Amino acid sequence: MTQRATRGHGLLEPLLARLRARRAEALVPPALRQGRVLDIGCGSSPYFLSHTYFAEKHAVDQLPPAPGNGDIAWHQLDLNRAPKLPFDDGWFQVITMLAVAEHLDPAALEQLFAECRRALAPGGRLIVTTPAARADRVLRLFARIGLVSAEEIDEHKYAYTPALLGWYFGRAGFAMERVDAGTFELGYNLWATADR
Repeated sequence: MTQRATRGHGLLEPLLARLRARRAEALVPPALRQGRVLDIGCGSSPYFLSHTYFAEKHAVDQLPPAPGNGDIAWHQLDLNRAPKLPFDDGWFQVITMLAVAEHLDPAALEQLFAECRRALAPGGRLIVTTPAARADRVLRLFARIGLVSAEEIDEHKYAYTPALLGWYFGRAGFAMERVDAGTFELGYNLWATADR
């Protein structure tokens, strides 16, 4: 059985998952890899977690895990309905949300960012990727012609800019001088980090 990066079909989905994972990898400070990572909204086949090194790996998704996710501790939750993480304060060195923010209601995203801040250890890092606001029309066209998963794109609730992601980080309690953001994939995707 072949594991897919997303629900639904899309010819570009495996490539896009690799590009997101590569961007996230580049944003992880090496010293933090000796600790725990949490990947939120990773899907049933967590590409990033399967291709990264950390001492301990955790996943949160509303779907159950696909077979073969051996060393990943799985937590099945619907964070749109209840954006609360079942972990102690300061438990993780890194938390990632790769192509997840756009699937959450804005109020749930704000609460989830606050939960991420709570669950990060001092010096820990939250890493977020999301399509740029300008990518919305392109993604919908790509979904119609089968290049990306129509199921995933139809679930997009909101599109973000770097400034808006920064605003949400600030609302969640992150200090703005510890927030950074940029673009990748020709400016059609955003990355953002917030350090605890």
